[in-house]
Amino acid sequence: MSTTQPGILDPLPSQARYLTFNLLPGTDPAALKQCLQSLTPDQGLVVGLGTSLINAMEGYISGMKPFPSLSNQGIDIPSTNRALWLWLRGDDRGELLHQQRDLCRQLADCFELTQAVDSFLHADGHDLTGYEDGTENPEGEEAVQAAFSRQPHLEGSSFVAVQQWVHDFNRFEAMSTEQQDDCIGRRRSDNVEFEGSPESAHVKRTAQESFTPEAFVLRRSMPWSSDQGAGLMFVAFGHSLIPFEAQLIRMMGLEDGITDALFKFTRPVTGSYYWCPALADGKLDLSALEH
Repeated sequence: MSTTQPGILDPLPSQARYLTFNLLPGTDPAALKQCLQSLTPDQGLVVGLGTSLINAMEGYISGMKPFPSLSNQGIDIPSTNRALWLWLRGDDRGELLHQQRDLCRQLADCFELTQAVDSFLHADGHDLTGYEDGTENPEGEEAVQAAFSRQPHLEGSSFVAVQQWVHDFNRFEAMSTEQQDDCIGRRRSDNVEFEGSPESAHVKRTAQESFTPEAFVLRRSMPWSSDQGAGLMFVAFGHSLIPFEAQLIRMMGLEDGITDALFKFTRPVTGSYYWCPALADGKLDLSALEH
């Protein structure tokens, strides 16, 4: 029986590292499958396959597609699709480094590392701006329903959207407290959603129950920082990509011309979709590629 990758539902770790890989040219489908079967997803590792990798293995996953590139009102959403995504989860940054080295050795015949981003838990789940992240996340059975596919042959698998957002802290800190709260639609002081916030407030743009059908996702975002800046690594798991894309289109103002106020101080610099297979006997269940 297939099971879900446990790291998707588990609480956020104190430390994490996100790795993305491109395919090496000329790798045959059998070698790719063998390489992926060497991975053992558990509480410390979540694995996602991009469209190019699925295609290279001569497979097809219903509902899977590349991340879209979108533009509107001076806002650009980049598409930076990669073949493979690994989310390393733990409590020790040094151990994550050694885990990365081991994984890169395992994958060296088929993949090349393109990016590694370190992230961390901040103030019990707050963004670096001080606002609590993921307040409206579904819980329990609702989280399972939001995060995992119920399609035939895809049960237990999940789709994930990943974006690296870079915050402009100087621009954010130049706002008054009221202006900052209006961007989010919640008071930073008590995390309460308040009446009278602008239509551009993030909580109004992305209210999951306001879409038809409802657009619930399971957010597993974490702050990141490096010499290149800092911000939020946005990660959202879904039973399909439709809920996330509906939220993104509304945030961009492509529905009604109202752009999300988040864009006043932060922008994404990456964007990619991945399919996270279910597990069979602790290994990735790739049988869905054959349907």
